[in-house]
Amino acid sequence: MARIQHLAIASLDPEKQAAFYKEVFGFEEVKRIDNPRARGVVLTDGAINISVLNFKQDQIDQGLDYTGLHHFGVFVEDLEGTAEKCLANGAVPYSELPEEPDEQKTNYRPKRSDKFKGPENSLFDIADHPWIGASPSKQAAE
Repeated sequence: MARIQHLAIASLDPEKQAAFYKEVFGFEEVKRIDNPRARGVVLTDGAINISVLNFKQDQIDQGLDYTGLHHFGVFVEDLEGTAEKCLANGAVPYSELPEEPDEQKTNYRPKRSDKFKGPENSLFDIADHPWIGASPSKQAAE
């Protein structure tokens, strides 16, 4: 079964917002990132990856000053089959993401063309491997 494992929150001050979530909710910081797409703090509540990011590229046509939910990520067992279903149901691949030459070596998960725009341009990722800080799927744990 597919599960949401990742939420990306657009923030103008990700360090301040992450500090709030750590203090108020006890979320744990698992990584800080700074790449051509975004800068910010990756948190976890023990089950889901919550990335608080200052985006450097307007991926959702809201402007770089937009704050709030940016996109979500879904863990799937069959990446290629799910990608085909996305396309068959009208989703459009989103691959306009810059990448540094050495980024795949240091990224916490492999970069793939797993980002899509769905209904009303909603942005989402699919992946067949867990996000850092997210609990493994039921199937992977068995």
